[in-house]
Amino acid sequence: MSKLIMMRHGQSQWNLMNLFTGWVDIPLTEKGIDEAIEGGKKIKNFKIDKIFMSSLMRAQMTAMLAMSVHNSKKVPVIMHPQDSELARQSVIHNEEALRNCIPTIIASELNERMYGDLQGLNKQETIDKYGKEQVHIWRRSYDVAPPNGESLKMTAARSIPYFEKYIIPELEQGKNVFISAHGNSLRSIVMDIEKLSTDEVLKLEIATGEPLVYNYENSTFTKEFLGAA
Repeated sequence: MSKLIMMRHGQSQWNLMNLFTGWVDIPLTEKGIDEAIEGGKKIKNFKIDKIFMSSLMRAQMTAMLAMSVHNSKKVPVIMHPQDSELARQSVIHNEEALRNCIPTIIASELNERMYGDLQGLNKQETIDKYGKEQVHIWRRSYDVAPPNGESLKMTAARSIPYFEKYIIPELEQGKNVFISAHGNSLRSIVMDIEKLSTDEVLKLEIATGEPLVYNYENSTFTKEFLGAA
C-alpha cells in the first residue's frame, strides 16, 4: 500500500489582499508560512519518496516548509529536465547524500486556475463592477471561464492527465507521493479519485495548509483521516 499526500498552499499575499491570483507568482504571508509548517507537522511521520509541486512560488514554499519539519530530515532536491544545463551541472556524486534526497518535480500542470483578465483585481471591487452572480459563475461554475482564463473543467483537463501519467505510476510502485499545489488543481484531482460529479466538486472546499491523505492499493484510493499533529 502507498500513500498520496496532497496539500493546498498556505495563505498567499494576494489571498490576504483579496485579489484574484491565478498564475501570478505570489509568495506566502507569515500566516501562510505557519500554515505550511503546521500542515507539515501532520505528515511528519509519513515516509515520502517523491514530491510534486506546481511551478508557482506559493506551492513550492509550502512544500519546502512542510518538509523542513519532516522526521526523516531528508532534503527535497528539484529535478530539472534531463536536457537542461541545470541537470547536467547538478549531478550528485556522494551516494550517502543521494540517499538522503527526495526527488522533487515541478509541473505547471498542477498550477492554479489561470484567472485571465481577473488576475490582480480586487474580488469585492469585481463583484461591485460585474455583479455577485456573474463573479460567482466565473469562480464556482465547472465549465464557464473568466474572460481569457480557465474554467475548472479546463484546469482538470491538464491536471488529471498529468496525475494519471506521472503520479499514479509512482503509487503503483509502492511509493508515497506528496503533492503541493492549489485549490482548483487539487479539487480536480480529488474529483477524479473520489469520482465526484461536477455538482459535488463545486461544493468541495480544500483548506490552506491542511493535508489530504489517501491510501492507494489495488488501483483504489481510500481516504485517511488525520488526527491532531
